[in-house]
Amino acid sequence: MVEPLVSDNFEIWALREGYFYLDGGTMFGIVPKIIWEKKAPADRLNRICLATNFLLIRTPKGNILVETGLGENWPAKFREIYAIDLTPGLKRALKEVGIGPEDINFVINTHLHFDHCGHNTEKRGDDFLPTFPRALYLIQKGEWEAALNPNERDKSSYLEANFLPLMKAGQVELIEGDKEIMPGVKIVLTPGHTAFHQSVLISDGTKEIFFAGDLVPTSAHIGLSYIMSYDLFPTETLKTKKWWLNQAVEKNWIVAYVHDPSCFFSLVKKDKDKFVVVPFEGF
Repeated sequence: MVEPLVSDNFEIWALREGYFYLDGGTMFGIVPKIIWEKKAPADRLNRICLATNFLLIRTPKGNILVETGLGENWPAKFREIYAIDLTPGLKRALKEVGIGPEDINFVINTHLHFDHCGHNTEKRGDDFLPTFPRALYLIQKGEWEAALNPNERDKSSYLEANFLPLMKAGQVELIEGDKEIMPGVKIVLTPGHTAFHQSVLISDGTKEIFFAGDLVPTSAHIGLSYIMSYDLFPTETLKTKKWWLNQAVEKNWIVAYVHDPSCFFSLVKKDKDKFVVVPFEGF
């Protein structure tokens, strides 16, 4: 957790559910290990440490949660494979800033892969129920349909317990394309990782924060060729990434990272034709 970013319209908290490990080669795609390991050192199993970060946006009109992490309902073998460490955990992180599950009005998932929506629901008895009982969950219609009908390549990434109970509870709004949730908070379509991946743009009129999701999962992925092998449409990722990072440079946006274990926010600049990370020192 870092100190919140405070403006006239928002209080934005960057919070962390915990950590997990994924294969470094898969995380960096075609980039050779001799290059990427300078940015993200690997363990003996070739895994790199990733975080599950999320944003809490507090406004006079409601509280918005962006991403819900891995969740807690994982068998021991899964926890071992991915070295999951849910410290402090999503609920505890929220509690530390004075927020309970009933205080969340909107939940935005960039997409429905298990490491982005795992705490959408929680198990109570034999059933999975929405973790945030008063929240409306905002999900792209195309992403919802893809999650219900996954192919062999991404089948293991979609777990129905993370999202089907939301529809049963009447707490889902399926959107199509860009949508302003409230003044200054806008969902924007950023395809590539999945066909209907979405990001979040927050603006108070003078400052903007771009939560990229898996379009740019860590600050090490700022380089255009740093595209995950998990991305279903890598050439689309490249096109999308190039457009949004150019916007970030031109408009001096703050970029927020969902999986970076050491960097919640940064600025992005251009050095000739390359995008580079610049430390963010606050509003």
